[in-house]
Amino acid sequence: MTKNSVVKETHFNFNGQTGFYRGKVRDVYDFDDKVVMIASDRISAFDVILPRPIPSKGQVLNQIASKFLYATKNIVPNWLISTPDPNVSIGIKCETFPVEMVVRGYLVGHSWRTYKSGLRSLCGVSLPEGMVENQKFPTPIITPSTKAHEGHDEDISREEIISRGLVSEEKYAQLEKYALALFDKGTKMAAEKGLILADTKYEFGEKEGIIYLIDEIHTPDSSRYFYADGYEENLANGLPQKQLSKEFVREWLISNNFQGKEGQVVPEMTDEKVEEISKRYIELYEKVTGETFEPSTSDDILQRIENNIKNYLN
Repeated sequence: MTKNSVVKETHFNFNGQTGFYRGKVRDVYDFDDKVVMIASDRISAFDVILPRPIPSKGQVLNQIASKFLYATKNIVPNWLISTPDPNVSIGIKCETFPVEMVVRGYLVGHSWRTYKSGLRSLCGVSLPEGMVENQKFPTPIITPSTKAHEGHDEDISREEIISRGLVSEEKYAQLEKYALALFDKGTKMAAEKGLILADTKYEFGEKEGIIYLIDEIHTPDSSRYFYADGYEENLANGLPQKQLSKEFVREWLISNNFQGKEGQVVPEMTDEKVEEISKRYIELYEKVTGETFEPSTSDDILQRIENNIKNYLN
């Protein structure tokens, strides 16, 4: 590997830049009217950034997100203006709503862990009795969470969001409508590729009274996919579903006694483990988009990213 064959973090300084924010996996450069978002190769799980970056991961996320953003522009306006580099998206600067709209079509992951503990309500939404893991909900449900800049995002109900004044009732109703319409579109696009969109999350912002879909959409970091082939059979036999998502990383961490809790140590990420995760992300890209992944072959990815952003800004 060359010195900069992965993007762990960036330290650029652009003309006209007004701010900088480093998220779990993205580096965000602010300008007066736009935002430059760099998808790094960092990987997080249980709200912890793992010690080693994953080759090609940022490119996979950025290119899947831009594909779905272009495909859903007719459903809701979105922030994306341009993708001048495989790892970069540039878009409209919005005032972000402080909640994430989590849409669940199936009882899996966090919703299943909640259900298995005996609870029958999640974020104020009643869950039917007698369900099993990975079963489809009668209709998709929305289980919002607060958007934490640091630490853990937390479950919250529609009623709490409105009563706390996080989002007005009128705007929240619009966010719900958009989220369900996007999930429906994502479900149909997944089905064309032999996949089931099990759950996902959407983030929204606002500019001049217009609501925009922001950030990423239908990527392995924000969504969970099952393979449609074998789904019914696995469900009937109580077997795990074959998934395309970051869940395999979480499962590896859990099996090594790590869930982001205090005092727990991230297991060693060997070269083999890093390569395996990279391959899974590439498999996911190809399965979700139906296209062959072309990894960028720059000797110095950071230099390429900086040059491409500067060329765009000029």
